[in-house]
Order: sequence, then C-alpha cells, then structure tokens
Amino acid sequence: MQQPFAWKDGQLHVDSIPLAEIAGAAGTPTYVYSATGIRAAFERLRAAFAELSPELHYAVKACPNLSICRLLHELGAGMDVVSGGEMERAWLAGTPMKDVVFAGVGKTEAEIRAALDGRHHLLGPAVAGTIDPAERGPVGLFNVESESELATFARLAEELGVTARVCLRVNPNVDAETHEYTTTGKNENKFGIEKTEIASLFDQFAGHPAIELVGLHVHIGSPVPRVEPYVDAVGVLLGLIDDLARRGHPVTLLNLGGGWPTAYRDGEVPPVESYARAVVPLLRDRARAGLQILLEPGRSIVAGNGLLLTRVVRVKRGRARTFVICDAGMHTLIRPALYRAFHFIWPVAWSGAAPDRVERPDVDALEPCDVVGPICETGDFLARDRPLPALEEGDLLAVFSAGAYGMSMASNYNDHGRPAEVLVEGDRSRLVNARQSLASHFAGEMAPRELALGERARV
Repeated sequence: MQQPFAWKDGQLHVDSIPLAEIAGAAGTPTYVYSATGIRAAFERLRAAFAELSPELHYAVKACPNLSICRLLHELGAGMDVVSGGEMERAWLAGTPMKDVVFAGVGKTEAEIRAALDGRHHLLGPAVAGTIDPAERGPVGLFNVESESELATFARLAEELGVTARVCLRVNPNVDAETHEYTTTGKNENKFGIEKTEIASLFDQFAGHPAIELVGLHVHIGSPVPRVEPYVDAVGVLLGLIDDLARRGHPVTLLNLGGGWPTAYRDGEVPPVESYARAVVPLLRDRARAGLQILLEPGRSIVAGNGLLLTRVVRVKRGRARTFVICDAGMHTLIRPALYRAFHFIWPVAWSGAAPDRVERPDVDALEPCDVVGPICETGDFLARDRPLPALEEGDLLAVFSAGAYGMSMASNYNDHGRPAEVLVEGDRSRLVNARQSLASHFAGEMAPRELALGERARV
C-alpha cells in the first residue's frame, strides 16, 4: 500500500504538496491528513471483508473532524458514535440517523431521548437555528452495555412511542493482547454484558413493545496486534447465537466492532487481509444465510493517513540527555504520555534515503534525544531516547501515524489553543479546522452568570 507521506527532493510531501508549505501557511502544531490515503484504507478494508457484505460504520472517536466524517460518509460508511456530541457530529456530516450506531457505557437519558426521537437534538439554539432536524428519524441501532441500560431504553422508548433497535454488547472475556487501557473484552473491563447473562436478557425483553433485540455486538479492544483474539471472540458470539436460536430468539445481526491495528512501526502488525482471512471463513455460511455483519473501523482507516507537524522551539543539551523542545506536546498528542505509544518522528527536510519507521533507524550520525513539549509536566514527551539527526531551533518535525486519537484527545492544558487541521488531496489542501484562538478558549469564562438552582440539568 502506497504511503501518503514520502520524501521528494529532500522534502517530506503529503501527496504532491511539501509539508513545509503547509506549516508555513497554517502554522504549527498542525494535524495533516491525506484524503487519498483515507479513501484507499477504507476501500482496502471493505475489499478484505467483501465476501460478508458488511456494513462499515466509521468510529468517529478516532478522528472526528467533520470533513473526514463527510468523506467517509460519501464512501458509503455509516457512523459509530459513543456520545450525544458524536451523534450530532455524524448528523452535521450528512449521515442519516438510520446509518448511525450509538454505543458507549454511559449514555445519559438526555442522549438516549435525542437518539430515539428524530425531532430532538442536543446542538443548542445557536446551531439548531441553522439546521432542520425534522424527519431525521431515530438512530438506527444501539449497542447496549448493561441490563439497567436496556431497562432505561425500554422505559424511554415506550414513553416516546418508538421502538429501539438494539444489539447487546457481549463481554467475551477474550484478551486482546493490547495495552491495559485499551483492552475492552475482559471480565475486569467496564464494557459489555457477561456472556452468561445474554440469554436471560433476551428472554426478559422478548416481545417488549418498545425494544427490538436484533443482535449481538463485541469489541475486544484496540489496536489488536494478533488475529487469534478475533477468532476467539467470534467463536464466543457464534456459540451465543446458536444458544439463542434454540431458545427461540433468532439473531439477525452481528456487530464485530473494530480494533484493527495500524503499523506504528514498520512491519509490527499483520495487514487487515490477515484478519479477514481468519474471520471470514467463520462467518461465510451465516452471512449467506442472512446474518447481517457490521464492522466499526476507525484507527485502521485514519491513523497512518495523518501526521502531526511540530516546530522545534529549542534544543537543550543537558548533562544527562539532549532535549528537543517542540510546540507540540502531551496537550497536542497525548498517546505517548498516556500509553507509552510509539510514533516515528523525523525531520521534514531530509535528503537521505527514507529511514525505516522504527525506534533506531539504520542511519549514521544520529543523536539520542527526548522530544518533548512546552507543558509543565515531566510526562510531557512525544519520544524518549530517540536517535535523531542533528536538529536546530526552527526545524520542522513530522510525527507519523498520528491520524487517530490525536486531535480527538487534544486539550487546552496550560491554556494552549488546540491545533489546526488540514486535509490534502492531490495538489489541493484545505484548512478543515482553524487553530483555536485564545479568545475562543476563554470565551466561556468571560461572562459568569448566576446558576438557576432547581432547574433540571440539561446536556
């Protein structure tokens, strides 16, 4: 698969545009995404699982920019959302509510009402006046994560006079072999319903006038670096489907979630085709018999097709190590600090052969460096003990494979504005999210008002 970012004539390009030109126009730090790469990754995943004719729902949390959501909607993707905000984002991106799957363990009653009632939204009067929510309809599918949540759905749906179409999320107790913070399918995780409780919930809610139990959902974590956990999880789900059929509860939909990895280091994970080769044979006959398959990819589509541009503010050579201090840090990309995640980092201006994207590239005259940000935390780093070419103040660095869980987890810590975002396709570049101004950041604090105690809290 062709890389969307490559060095040409000593400069790193995205498609046909030098990244130095984007930094000059948009400033730094800035996230840059390749529309060409996103399209290719989406089509590659769709082709890999094509035999199952799956519905693909993009996991908005991976990279929620409206332009990227619109791009994927145009490619035929539905949206997988985990909050009322993401639901409204999917709507603003042009996604019909029937093509939205609403997941998440902590849906509030306000969010559930808005998702069930197509006449209602959570955008507030300023934005609501610019759109017409009439006839948009309810969310097409809900992944429900507990018995109490299912009871809440039943109560609210009955109150609104609608039917909630529901999958129960199963916790299969399968180890995804990923970071402890991103595994979601083990007994000690907060997600999903114990597999031993699924049948009794189907028994309890069968025939309920406001609940249509159509299927099962599973998501074991992300990124999942080996194929085998998926095989184990599918085996658990198929066993449950057979048991439910024997009890008179036909399952017509199986949502396998996402979690396919991206190669943050060259060659570290199998390609998506390897996952498909393992999973498709398990489901082929069931899909041919009418079982609808849903997939919820996110990271595998956008991670490798986005990078973070950051400028070197200072090079500080200390007694113990050299610090490359940049204008991006944990407030811009928290994954290294939060997960000890690896992101390959290299100068945008580079006349040598393209280095391997590993911790220690086979390149002469490298200097071990800590690449750090401006935040007042020792944990504010993008890389530690990373061999890099000699760097100077003002140099431009690229932090690779930052298209997923970068901007979506960015913060205003230490009162920094959030980065800009740029989407590139061929020789066209668009600023799809302006850099957050300090005026915007402070706006909500500038005019305190008395809290009207006793009013019902609203989302």
